Amino acid sequence: MNKPSKILVVDDDADLRWMVDKYLSKHDYAVTLAEDGVKMREALENESFDLAILDINLPGEDGLSLARYLRDNHSIGIIMLSAAAEVFDRIVGLEMGADDYVTKPFEPRELLARVKSVLRRTRQAADAEDEGVDSRVTFGNYTLDLEAHQLLDKDSQSVSLTSMEFDLLKAFAENPNKVLNRDQLLNLSHNRDWDPFDRSIDIRITRLRRKIENEPSKPQIIKTVRGVGYMFVK
Repeated sequence: MNKPSKILVVDDDADLRWMVDKYLSKHDYAVTLAEDGVKMREALENESFDLAILDINLPGEDGLSLARYLRDNHSIGIIMLSAAAEVFDRIVGLEMGADDYVTKPFEPRELLARVKSVLRRTRQAADAEDEGVDSRVTFGNYTLDLEAHQLLDKDSQSVSLTSMEFDLLKAFAENPNKVLNRDQLLNLSHNRDWDPFDRSIDIRITRLRRKIENEPSKPQIIKTVRGVGYMFVK
């Protein structure tokens, strides 16, 4: 029997923590609760987790700062929780490396769907890395190892990517010199739970450009085709 995925829930609302714990535990996830960044770090010292669910507005160190810490120091999926009016914070959360976000108030089933989606992507990435098959795409000063789920720079150093960023870059690399609209990118990256009309893809492409373009404001690898979509130039 497979071990249950381990989820760390960080939120200062005791009622919400209780609800998420009960619902996800009922669906066979192993849930650990923390009310702030201090407790989150204590939990991480004792065990590793597959996914963190972070509230943006936390006492002390906020969820955005914690998301950046997790992305820089742990291999873990990240889902941000935010109030419906916090559009700016959600965008910043995605820019800091969150894989997904859920707006409050939310139905537990919606959160469960997001959890399954992020875990599926991170699990596929881990499986590909374990297989260790060499399948590489080179562009500019970078090499994308599709099987090892890694982006390497010219010095063979790994460049940090979220699972969604890797999925998008993989979709581009497998379809070079083709104009792809947002809906096609969602299909190719297996992220149909995203809305093609929201800004999630644009935000992640902006993040990718910062990582792979010499001049992100004048992209030469992932180009914008005005009114249509994007094209990966190889």
